[in-house]
Amino acid sequence: MLNFHIITLFPEAVASYLDSSILGRAQKEKKIKISYYNPRDFAGTVGQSVKGQLDYKKTDGRPYGGGPGMVMLAEPVLKAVAKAKSKIKSQKSKIFIFSPAGELFDNKLADKLTGFKKGKWFDKLTTRHIVLVCGRYEGLDARVKKILKATDLSVGPYVLTGGEVPAMIVVDAITRRLPGVLGKDESIEERRISSAEVYTRPEVLTFDHKKYRVPKVLLSGHHAEIDQWRLKKGEG
Repeated sequence: MLNFHIITLFPEAVASYLDSSILGRAQKEKKIKISYYNPRDFAGTVGQSVKGQLDYKKTDGRPYGGGPGMVMLAEPVLKAVAKAKSKIKSQKSKIFIFSPAGELFDNKLADKLTGFKKGKWFDKLTTRHIVLVCGRYEGLDARVKKILKATDLSVGPYVLTGGEVPAMIVVDAITRRLPGVLGKDESIEERRISSAEVYTRPEVLTFDHKKYRVPKVLLSGHHAEIDQWRLKKGEG
């Protein structure tokens, strides 16, 4: 079973998506397991509600050197990860921190991180546990990455409010590749000829006094021509 450990200030927001539909079923069928760790739960020893010190349960602070926004404190995040690692113990694991400047997450990396190939787990490359650290505000104290020896991971060349959406993307993309999650391996679009255009019933859709028809090639039953059409549309 592949285990995801998500470090986030907003576990409810992430769980509302990951517990639904195919991903929710994957958890019930024990294809994957998702655990959440809120840094706020580990912020008690950072400081006390005393003048001149950090507030109890505080997870952010002003950046050294000045500038706008707040930076997530290192200690609550490190303690949250330590809690996750206490469950992982000596098993294979990988820690990622989301950053626009990180390694691009794509289908190839998603396949690798499943740890599954040709019907069995990799003997040496298996990553049974994936730790996803979700930053917020202006980001994480840079010492977190150094201490954890974590890998920066990006889901695209843009900045988001936090790492929660990227975490959901990573879990979704990896889980759907695991054997049995989608029912058939052919259901994974990246492993078959597919296109950006798909159609279903009715054959002729009438909307706003106009008629929209399904392309004739899809009704022909000629699989070679259908594959050529899908390939062309996929390239376009």
